[in-house]
Amino acid sequence: MAAINPTDDGADGSLDTPVYEQVCEEEPGGRVPGAVPGTAPGSGAVPGQTAAPRPGEPARMTAWVRGEVQGVGFRWFTRAAALRIGRLVGFALNLGDGRVQIVAEGTRDDCEQLLEWLRSGDTPGRVDGVTEIWDTPRGGYRGFAIR
Repeated sequence: MAAINPTDDGADGSLDTPVYEQVCEEEPGGRVPGAVPGTAPGSGAVPGQTAAPRPGEPARMTAWVRGEVQGVGFRWFTRAAALRIGRLVGFALNLGDGRVQIVAEGTRDDCEQLLEWLRSGDTPGRVDGVTEIWDTPRGGYRGFAIR
C-alpha cells in the first residue's frame, strides 16, 4: 500500500499531489484492515487516531465513495446535500482511481447526516461502498467546494 499523507488535504488550495492517493479497501465481510476491534462498524476507528467525536461535538469526516460516482453529478449533489444540512464546510473531489473523496467539517451529527445520504441509495450514479474516518476539525474551509 502506498504511503498516505493525512496532513495534505489541499486546504491551502494546492492539489499538486492527490489527496489520500490510496486507502486500504475493505476485506470480505466489510472489515477494514487495521480497524480497532470492538468498535462499531463504520465508526472509522483506526489505531493511532484520536477517538471519534461525540454527537454535537465538532468533527471532521473523510469519506471515500466507490462505485459509478464520476461523470454523473455526484460531487454537485454531494455539495447540495451539504448545503441543505446547512452547517458543513469542506469539499468533494474526484480521485484518479474512480472514487470520490468527501471531506466535511461541522458537528458530528451534521457529518453523520451527510454520511447517511451518501449511503442512502438516493445519490446519482451507483454507490458500491463508503468508507469513512473521523477526526477533529482542522478548519480552513469556507463553504463546501467541488474540486
